[in-house]
Amino acid sequence: MSETFPFGQSVAWTPDPDVASRTTLGRLWQDLGLDGYDALEAWANEDVGRFWDRVLADLGVVFETPYEQILDTSRGIEHARWCTGGRLNITVSLLDRWEGSPQWEQDSIRYESEEGEVTRYTFRQLREAVEIATAGLRAMGLGAGDAVGLYMPLTPEEVIGFLAVVRMGGIVLPLFSGYGTSAVADRLADADAKAVIVADGSVRRGNPHAMKPTLDDALALAPTVEHVIVVDRAGLAVEMDEGRDTPWAGLLDLGRQRLAEDPAAGAPEIVDAETPLMVIYTSGTTGRPKGAVHTHVGFPVKAAQDMAHPMDVQPGDVMWWMTDMGWMMGPWLVFGSLMCGATMVLFDGAPDTPDVDRVWQLCADHRVTHFGLSPVLIRALMPHGTEPIARHDLSSLRACGSTGSPWDPESWRWLFANVLDSRKPILNYSGGTETSGGIVGGDFVRPLKPCGFPGPILGMDAEVLDESGQPVRGAVGELAVRQPWIGMTRGFWRDDERYLDSYWRRHEDTWVHGDFAAVDADGQWFILGRSDDTIKIAGKRLGPAEAESAVAADPDVIEAAAIGVPDDVKGEALVVFCVPREGAEATDDLRQRLAARLGAALGKALRPKAVYFVDALPKTRNAKVMRRVIRAVHLGGDVGNVTALEDERTLESIRLAR
Repeated sequence: MSETFPFGQSVAWTPDPDVASRTTLGRLWQDLGLDGYDALEAWANEDVGRFWDRVLADLGVVFETPYEQILDTSRGIEHARWCTGGRLNITVSLLDRWEGSPQWEQDSIRYESEEGEVTRYTFRQLREAVEIATAGLRAMGLGAGDAVGLYMPLTPEEVIGFLAVVRMGGIVLPLFSGYGTSAVADRLADADAKAVIVADGSVRRGNPHAMKPTLDDALALAPTVEHVIVVDRAGLAVEMDEGRDTPWAGLLDLGRQRLAEDPAAGAPEIVDAETPLMVIYTSGTTGRPKGAVHTHVGFPVKAAQDMAHPMDVQPGDVMWWMTDMGWMMGPWLVFGSLMCGATMVLFDGAPDTPDVDRVWQLCADHRVTHFGLSPVLIRALMPHGTEPIARHDLSSLRACGSTGSPWDPESWRWLFANVLDSRKPILNYSGGTETSGGIVGGDFVRPLKPCGFPGPILGMDAEVLDESGQPVRGAVGELAVRQPWIGMTRGFWRDDERYLDSYWRRHEDTWVHGDFAAVDADGQWFILGRSDDTIKIAGKRLGPAEAESAVAADPDVIEAAAIGVPDDVKGEALVVFCVPREGAEATDDLRQRLAARLGAALGKALRPKAVYFVDALPKTRNAKVMRRVIRAVHLGGDVGNVTALEDERTLESIRLAR
């Protein structure tokens, strides 16, 4: 990356010390008799087993049989085991333990469809619904160890089905609601799924999009699936395979009947603490997707700890993260909000329908305290100005969270000033599917700079390393974690070598995450993009996020993607693809202006070889730009695995630009 770190921003938000002392983090360091956050972080990293033991107690995780040892690294830290000897079912900690508390009659779910339909479930009602669904799954012959796919938009039925699979001791396979046939088939076949819960379709901008036919086609390539449970979401007529397909209402009828015969049919299956509860797939560059394995004391505990500590989510708070169950933030939202005693908001629709103020309307109507979004959304809303925000009372918001793609300073400051009144923090959050949440993240107790992070999340012994594995400051290096944490994936499904190659074989006993990062002179951290996206120009390393941020700062550009292309003189040269704002003309003058802006920001040696204009960038469903695909299309090469691509039409835009 460039030798001069580009985000030389001043601190934009400083916490009030009195407020910080009353947060979950503040109470923790006071309970431990420590003097502030730095001392708390040192305490956590000094003995990670002791730290996570405290987290389990503070979160109220319920064990049927107490664990004998918090952490076992006898097989190496890459295969760390947690809570050995302990037995539980994590749904007890999410649902049953709230019985008799003020949370029992509090909303656990507030759902709003694109059409405006609102549905609510209290914690009591959700537990009852999950018990019925669990009994129904068991009545169909499903049980402990069986893998069940979820292929539907984010509705209450998906959350109920998700929790019911976990409660019966099964393994959840969350699938993106926008996946096509091959992507669905690959994942179901890889995990030997026995059942799938599917919606008839989804609704976007008033138009229904069928999903059940896609699954039907996929099942020809996934022969282990014996049962399909169909949820009526979009009102579409679907073909039902007699003997295989059951309506959602039919599943619930089976459950009620089974419970009448056996009241214990909806009870949780008590399992070993390290029993897998979820395999969630990330898309590989080539070959089959990677299935990250997570356990009952893994992903749920890390998700809840991230909400409870940096995000200060407390009982009664309302958390809405714009997501899909197929992105790790979907399970994160479910596990974290329920364990923290908070309300989760689910929205199934387009964020600009019926008008561009829809997200602010949802925040106001549901009194959202924590709103999670992608910077891509803010860049799309900025051209509409601040009037849509002014229509709604956003005083309930305590913070906005962000993940999924890098910020540019202009967009960050727009959100900070116009939505958060320059008084409330943006909790930037970065980690991944394999980490069960964040490695670095913002919080309520440390100062924040635009686009940055105040540091690692508590319990994550993170560092930025140079090529020799030594810590580095004021320069770009690899983001790494030096000690195990409870949410660390237990490996890739049936592919341990791939897991070790991906994270553990760069530096001994060190998880290397695959992101480039830097820590500035003030101790603020910045994530600069995937290290495999690095561009090396005349010996200088350039992270694509640096170039993209400089271009996106131009008022005529919505977003950009930077790639490296072969160059006879420099080895690689910079090429940038830009999406112009509506009304902006894609002229040579604009192209030259953007090239000059890049040269000024990065140095003349890094001035781009070419700037192209496109209608849209190829992205995954969770808004991550697929730079490797852009590069392959631009150079006329093999695009590899594109099952995660949201819209294949964007590839043609890249081809035409070339």
